[in-house]
Amino acid sequence: MQEWLADKEGAGNRLDLWVETRVPELSRARIQALVKRGLITVNGQSAKAHLKIRPGMTVRVVVPPPEPLALTPEAIPLDILFEDRDLIVLNKPAGLVVHPAAGHPSGTLVNALLHHCHDLAGINGTQRPGIVHRLDRDTTGVMVVAKHDHAMQALAEQFKAGVVHKQYVALVHGVPTPDTGTIESLIGRSRHDRKKMSATPSHGRRAVTHYEVAEVLGDLARLNLRIETGRTHQIRVHLTHIGHPVVGDATYGSRRATAGATRQMLHAASLSFYHPKSGKRLTFEAPLPADMVALLGTLRRAARKARPGK
Repeated sequence: MQEWLADKEGAGNRLDLWVETRVPELSRARIQALVKRGLITVNGQSAKAHLKIRPGMTVRVVVPPPEPLALTPEAIPLDILFEDRDLIVLNKPAGLVVHPAAGHPSGTLVNALLHHCHDLAGINGTQRPGIVHRLDRDTTGVMVVAKHDHAMQALAEQFKAGVVHKQYVALVHGVPTPDTGTIESLIGRSRHDRKKMSATPSHGRRAVTHYEVAEVLGDLARLNLRIETGRTHQIRVHLTHIGHPVVGDATYGSRRATAGATRQMLHAASLSFYHPKSGKRLTFEAPLPADMVALLGTLRRAARKARPGK
């Protein structure tokens, strides 16, 4: 329980806004929910979120402990790049599903975070990590996860506003021309296979992907990519849409084996955003995973042997 005697500072503000400045780990939505439950009171009485604060009012905030999530914490190794009381940044490995779902009730990143994090304030009253964005099961690289409501809301707003910078590396079939370009389309659920997404002009949400050919490796290419939006399977769908599917992508691309690739060769190389509390711009990078490094080495050796005069 926390209690304050209101003074001139903040007088005239709504109750929910006034409390938000004093309990920054709570989102406004969470504060409004506590007000409705009578857990935030003014002068010992329940109040409305829009009540105007006046000097001399006593405001009491009771935040119940987060309810445990019906999931089992699991000791799954994590590659932590950064962690504080507000968020955690990690390098996700291939094969790790982010959130429990049908077919994956356990062994997920959420299970791992429940075991690793002992300071989860909870999201919407539930003791769980705040999954702000996701990477596909077989996509590797940088992810950020919120530890409380305020961080979740602040990061979600940044993703929505497009101020989060996301850069990827991919190996693709063929060599896109021109060597730099922008792919823009609507991405929506495929009408032919509901488990897949498609780039279609008739339905879906706007998606924008910028690409640059970084290296030509025979009939394959290494691309650097930057996405303005974060639609489901966006990069994989967009690259298939222009005829250059990601190597190893059995869902959207060629099923043929390529130098031993056993998954899609897509890596979230860097992520940049503003810290939800300090406002400082943070940038995190994750090195290419071992299987991608090995495949690149094989392709480079093959490309050298194929050059005239070699």
